[in-house]
Amino acid sequence: MEELNSIADSFKNKSILVTGSTGFLAKLFVEKVLRVQPEVKKLYLLLRVTDAKTVTQRFRSEVIGKELFRVLKEKHGKGFDSFIAEKVSLIAGDISCVNLGIEETNLVETMWKEVDIIVNSAATTNFYERYDVAMGINVLGAKHVLDFAKKCVKLEILLHVSTAYVAGEKAGVILEKPYQMGETLNEVSGLDVDAELRLVEERLKELHTDDVEPHLERTSMKQLGLQRARHFGWPNTYVFTKALGEMVLGHHRAGLPLVILRPTMITSTLQEPFPGWMEGTRTIDTLIIGYAKEQLTCFLGDLELIMDIVPGDMVANAMMAVAAAHGNHQTETIYHVSTSVSNPVNYAVLLDSGFQYFTKNPRVGKDGRHLETHRIPVYSDITSFHRYMILRYRLPLEALRVTNAALCRLFQGTYDDLSRKYKFVMHLVDLYKPYAFFKGCFDDLNLERLRRAVAEEEKAKFCFDPKRIDWEDYLANVHIPGVLKCMRK
Repeated sequence: MEELNSIADSFKNKSILVTGSTGFLAKLFVEKVLRVQPEVKKLYLLLRVTDAKTVTQRFRSEVIGKELFRVLKEKHGKGFDSFIAEKVSLIAGDISCVNLGIEETNLVETMWKEVDIIVNSAATTNFYERYDVAMGINVLGAKHVLDFAKKCVKLEILLHVSTAYVAGEKAGVILEKPYQMGETLNEVSGLDVDAELRLVEERLKELHTDDVEPHLERTSMKQLGLQRARHFGWPNTYVFTKALGEMVLGHHRAGLPLVILRPTMITSTLQEPFPGWMEGTRTIDTLIIGYAKEQLTCFLGDLELIMDIVPGDMVANAMMAVAAAHGNHQTETIYHVSTSVSNPVNYAVLLDSGFQYFTKNPRVGKDGRHLETHRIPVYSDITSFHRYMILRYRLPLEALRVTNAALCRLFQGTYDDLSRKYKFVMHLVDLYKPYAFFKGCFDDLNLERLRRAVAEEEKAKFCFDPKRIDWEDYLANVHIPGVLKCMRK
């Protein structure tokens, strides 16, 4: 790979289309581009809204209104609004529709003439999303972005953001290789994207014919997604449909320059534009918040296994480096943005870092008193976990239920509180069990080659080297405080 001397210069005078613009990662990418390359020609930001007025409101509240843009605002001062107005073009659309749902014909034609780079980060990341919704965004959406990209006469690269967990529950070293159309994780045959889309249509038609209530339709479509995912070897609807989206892109790209980026669990920023920025609740953050709110009293998992997390700014830096390195390359390339090979960290470090943080910064209970910081029990086998849950929750709940029946619901508040904690733990275990016992590690040889190709003077400005992360310091002093700050907003 040739040396990358100036990543920022690769974006000078370029027009970039970004989908999923209100998402966590897309915002990091947009902010970084605007901060390091003010001479970018245009950022077309696609937002899922219905009209021009709504798109502006959403952009101001969900994108530039965020603290993430504080450094950029300080840099431009009073000229910030005019800078944004010059560089950013807001597009009302929806990738689940043809032509990305953009209704203005003139705008579509202008974009086909002007766009140099497309970054597709739009996705539904809900593990148990409705199957029709997940197929519409993660699969059909990817196809619609590809179709749009093929009409962009100047296009240098389509960068598609996927997830490393399209690997399902594989163990061992997982390579940076593409999926072939119809490939499954359990060697069950018959996976066909068009057939899955027809199945969705048929099920919806049946539900509408039977005139089922909306909540029952929602439950049925969620169950269908989970059933189809597990039938072919994936643990949930999200990673299954992201894998299908990759297959569609690889199969139909017809020589279009394509890079698929597969990040692992994305966490708060390590350095840029400042440490600890994040929004939303993702993966390990649910455990941190659950403990902070006194909802998490135990967990199921193996503390010695690697948790593959990567700071969000490193992912954004990798996105820019990949786009700079692969412009006009008529190939499909896969990149894992991961840490499990280059700088592995296990779940025990998260537990220790949490204990360290909350010891220094005690939690405050509802009565205003400081709560004692303690280590929650983590069970590495399902039998011990269920024994604990029976003793800690099920038996007391049954006793409270009987007592409430006899004493006119005298202890109903206590029962409800204990019941909420029980449901919270069981929900988390159901959600994260495939990852708490995940025994794979993600090879990042392609990304390592790219790191080596980045010029020395660029490596600090566009850092995506996991070996530079001090996990204990990052988790205790950057990430956990960032999660709690986000929780309090």
